[in-house]
Amino acid sequence: MNLLDILSPDCIRSPLAGTSKRAVIDELVAALAGAGKVADPKTLADAVWTREQTRTTGIGNGLAIPHGKCPGMTEIAMAIGRPATPMEFEAIDGKPVRLIVLLASPPDKPGDHIQALAKISRLMMMDEFREQVYRATTAGEIFQLLTSKES
Repeated sequence: MNLLDILSPDCIRSPLAGTSKRAVIDELVAALAGAGKVADPKTLADAVWTREQTRTTGIGNGLAIPHGKCPGMTEIAMAIGRPATPMEFEAIDGKPVRLIVLLASPPDKPGDHIQALAKISRLMMMDEFREQVYRATTAGEIFQLLTSKES
């Protein structure tokens, strides 16, 4: 899976305005809605929030990957946000989150959902790449870094 197939530059926010988990989830869902990638943002935001309440998606190393499945979506979509300052996300390593990657999927495409989660995790396990993304200050810089890895 190529992440550039599910991410467009207008779905990247740097810095995020929100400072709480719920606020940044809502902000990233709004970015997807604004780009025409989700028809029912409230249902998606509720699905992602419900999933987040079950178990944190703060996976460590400064990364959170909140995700949810939403009826009415035909394709998987991704939004990325970099908080203005590292934020609390109840990550499993207890450290603040420096990047949030929101993944939204149709319920009938679990394979695509799992592939995207795995791809994001693999990329962000690369120490040098991860630090470059964390240092990026604009949406354009983040998109360019992903483009350089995915091309």
